[in-house]
Amino acid sequence: MHVIQLKHPNYGRRVGIVEEPSVILLNRAITSAYQLFKEIINNNKSQLFTIEALRTTEVINYDDVYNLKDGFQVLPPMDCIDPMHCIVSGTGLTHKASAENRQKMNDHQQAASLTDSMKMYLMGEEGGKPESGKIGVQPEWFYKGNGLNLKGHGDPLLVPNYANDGGEEPEIAGVYLISAEGIPHRIGFVQGNEFSDHVMEKKNYLYLAPSKLRNCSIGPELVVGGRFDSIKGLVNIFRKGNVLWSKGLATGEEAMSHSLANLEYHHFKYEQHRIPGQLHIHYFGTGAFSFGDNVRLEEGDEMSVSFETMGRPLINPVKIDANKEQLLHVGLLK
Repeated sequence: MHVIQLKHPNYGRRVGIVEEPSVILLNRAITSAYQLFKEIINNNKSQLFTIEALRTTEVINYDDVYNLKDGFQVLPPMDCIDPMHCIVSGTGLTHKASAENRQKMNDHQQAASLTDSMKMYLMGEEGGKPESGKIGVQPEWFYKGNGLNLKGHGDPLLVPNYANDGGEEPEIAGVYLISAEGIPHRIGFVQGNEFSDHVMEKKNYLYLAPSKLRNCSIGPELVVGGRFDSIKGLVNIFRKGNVLWSKGLATGEEAMSHSLANLEYHHFKYEQHRIPGQLHIHYFGTGAFSFGDNVRLEEGDEMSVSFETMGRPLINPVKIDANKEQLLHVGLLK
C-alpha cells in the first residue's frame, strides 16, 4: 500500500492511497498520515481494515497531483503538525561506495592508508549483521534536524547563505512512530534525498555534524510495510532540462554492511528516542552522489531519486540563498 499526503485549495489537506493512475482520497476527517497511523497503533487496529474502511469515492488523477497542477501540493507522506515531535536522523557509511567517497574526501587529512570513515565501514562489515538475538557493532549516526527540515516532492531544497555547498544523497528512509507505551513501530519506507553540505565535510570530517543540518526530502509515497532486502535505484541531476549526471545504485540489507535490525536497535536504544507520539524519519545511507564525481549543483538544478517498488521519483530543485550571511545576535535577559 502506498500512502500520499496532498494539499489543494478545494480539497484541503488530505491523505490518499495511490492506485495508479489514480489517488483514492480517505475520509475528510483524516487530515494526516500521522493521525491515521497513531490511531491504528495505539488502538491495536488492523491497518488494512482501518484504511479500507476510510476509502471514499473521491478519485483524483495522480498525474495532476504529481506534476503539481491546478494548485496541488505534495506534502511529505508522513509529517507532524508539531515539527518538534519529529526527529530526522540517519546512518552513514553503510554502503561501500559511500565509504570510498569519504576516503577520497578525507585522505588528505590522514597519512594512514585507511581513514576513520573507511575503518567505520569495515567495522560494520565485520560486526554489523549479528546473529539473531545478538547486538552488533554500533554504526555511524547523525542528527539531521526536526520536522521543519522535512520537505516533499517538488519543494526546493535550500542551500543557506552560511553553507559551502549543497548536494543530493539518494537514500531510503525508515518511518517510525512511537506508541503510547513507548514502543517503536515501523510504518514503512520512503524514498529520500538526504541533502548535505559535502564541501564543509571535506574541510574536516569532524564537520560532518553541521554539514548534515540542512533541509531534506522524502516521498512522494510512503510504502506501508514494504521490503528492504535488495533494492535498485537511480539518481539523476537535470540542468536546464538535460541530464547532467546519472548513476544507478543498490541499497537494502544485501547491499549494506549492517542489518536493518542492528540499525534500528542502535537508534532506538536511547530512551529519548522512545517518547510516546514521537515520529522518526531515519535515513539508511547511500552508495552514490554526484559530489563524489566532482559535480557541483547550481540554482535550478533538479535532483531526481527513484527506487524500484517505491513509487514515482522524488524530484526537488536546488535553491541557493544568495544573500550575504549576517551575524546573529543573541538576546540577553533584562
